[in-house]
Amino acid sequence: MIMTKSPNAFRTISEASEEIGAPQHVLRFWETKFTFVTPLKRAGGRRFYRPNDVAVLKGVRRLLHEQGLTIKGVQRLYKEQGLKAIASFSDEDAAFTPTPESDSRETPVADGANTARLRALLADLEAARASLDHALGR
Repeated sequence: MIMTKSPNAFRTISEASEEIGAPQHVLRFWETKFTFVTPLKRAGGRRFYRPNDVAVLKGVRRLLHEQGLTIKGVQRLYKEQGLKAIASFSDEDAAFTPTPESDSRETPVADGANTARLRALLADLEAARASLDHALGR
């Protein structure tokens, strides 16, 4: 009995590759060329693709292979119009749901608590750097 995954389930690289219509090595290559291609990576480097990742990758494949854009052209489209524009080129079955983290072009608004945590983290990093500089005799 073959069970199909839920449309919301994460996909392994082999499942994503089959669904997108691009070989696994191409998906890995696209990770190096497109900053917005960010599957989850687990221990040992195993990749898991969210439904949004699959939709975006389908859009990338269509833009490159059917629309004739270059890698730089896809990068430019992302920079100018965002992730939703790339995903809009995926097929009708690919569901893309915009989330705050799905468009990294937008800078999140820092609230007071986040600002305080970031300042504390910066202070810790500066202290660690000072300790390293001292240990290295700088």
